[in-house]
Amino acid sequence: MPVVRALSNAAKQALQGSGCGCQPLTVAVRHISFSPRQVTSDASFHSVSFSETDHPKVLITGGLGQLGVGLANLLRKRFGNNNVILSDIRKPPSHVFHSGPFIYSDILDYKNLREIVVNNRITWLVHYSALLSAVGEANVSLARSVNITGLHNILDIAAEHGLRLFVPSTIGAFGPSSPRNPTPDLCVQRPRTIYGVSKVHAELMGEYYHHRYGLDFRCLRYPGIISADSQPGGGTTDYAVQIFHDAVKTGKFECNLKPDTRLPMMYIDDCLRATLEVMEAPAESLSMRTYNINAMSFMPEELVAEVQKQLPDMQVTYKVDHVRQAIADSWPMNFDDSNARKDWGWKHDYDLPELVQTMLNFIGSDSRIARAN
Repeated sequence: MPVVRALSNAAKQALQGSGCGCQPLTVAVRHISFSPRQVTSDASFHSVSFSETDHPKVLITGGLGQLGVGLANLLRKRFGNNNVILSDIRKPPSHVFHSGPFIYSDILDYKNLREIVVNNRITWLVHYSALLSAVGEANVSLARSVNITGLHNILDIAAEHGLRLFVPSTIGAFGPSSPRNPTPDLCVQRPRTIYGVSKVHAELMGEYYHHRYGLDFRCLRYPGIISADSQPGGGTTDYAVQIFHDAVKTGKFECNLKPDTRLPMMYIDDCLRATLEVMEAPAESLSMRTYNINAMSFMPEELVAEVQKQLPDMQVTYKVDHVRQAIADSWPMNFDDSNARKDWGWKHDYDLPELVQTMLNFIGSDSRIARAN
């Protein structure tokens, strides 16, 4: 069995949450030969605004995760339905499949990925495929394959075909030796999870490809992202999503972090808008290739207090997951995102009260519809 196929099947099982129980995987190393373009270090060949040219043709990998479907909807409204292709290795729900172009794409299959880019004339690539923090710690070899080997395929294809590439980073890219409150864009990182290590690797490789080959690489360090239309996916910050589902459905919530664990957070609408804004920003406005973005920073007990203003009968207990707590204790408490605000005008819309009201309205209306049916 080819190594790529073995990795693909393992990745499929993990991302479907079936628990593959794999043995350590052998990573195939592929050598490419594309000629570096002689361009200036600011990659100004991508600075023409899309109002003056055709709309971008966008491919989103890992598109069935927390962010992909929402970003596809946002980009389709802006660029047209057929200009945004969602992809994953899982079968999409019916409403996603019928909402716009969807194709099977395995980031560990270089040939398949390259064919998709060429055949669909892709110009923007948004790379969301990754195993998250807690899931990655449970299967390090698989996380290394998906988060690092898969990234190398993406970087090579993006450089070869002159794509504008977005790869998200995370609060997990920092470690216990990083300044935590606030955490600036440039500082010591040294994460202690495979997820964090792979994200630092992505940041540095993207910056290297930008300076070496002129790749138009763009990256945002996301805080914890909170959304109502997806289930928690194994991340350390997912307690801040789970609380809303549990509050509406059962009126009881068990938090797996200590009540005073402060972490930076953001509502998904702000996150998706920031992603579009940094992708549309003129290259000459970007003073760096990786930016922190932030909206709010809170502790579980502060989130609980805000939810209880709306649902005063909600019962909360704390049962600390020591793996997640250790991860959270090594992460930033607050992000300094002043460079993003200065360079390309980043500004968030949702603070904690607006976040809580929006989430409860969304999940509460879904629950009422489900009960009615």
